[in-house]
Amino acid sequence: MGEKRENLYEGVYIIRASLSSAARAKALDKIKEGIVSRGGEILKFHEMGKRRLAYEINRQREGYYHVVYFTIGTNHVADMWREYHFNEDLLRSATFAAKKVLDKLEFEPLAQSGG
Repeated sequence: MGEKRENLYEGVYIIRASLSSAARAKALDKIKEGIVSRGGEILKFHEMGKRRLAYEINRQREGYYHVVYFTIGTNHVADMWREYHFNEDLLRSATFAAKKVLDKLEFEPLAQSGG
């Protein structure tokens, strides 16, 4: 068999805003455990706070945003995606290949529309 490759990834997760802080922590632990249980390593975790969604998702207008930098074998990413579909507390998730871990994340404010 070929050798297993590990890559650096950036995961973006939006958790339901209607959850209590304990339930939100449990949902995040489930995501983190999914990475670690597959032999991955979490390198950096950014909690971006509660933000308004660009559009309504499952009747939700807001969500808690989290960005996680992690390494994991490339063969496990698709399994993680499938698992995310069964996590009802997770409104959206995206996983991107990353070149480096960012120590600080900054977002520019959205432009105000003149009306």
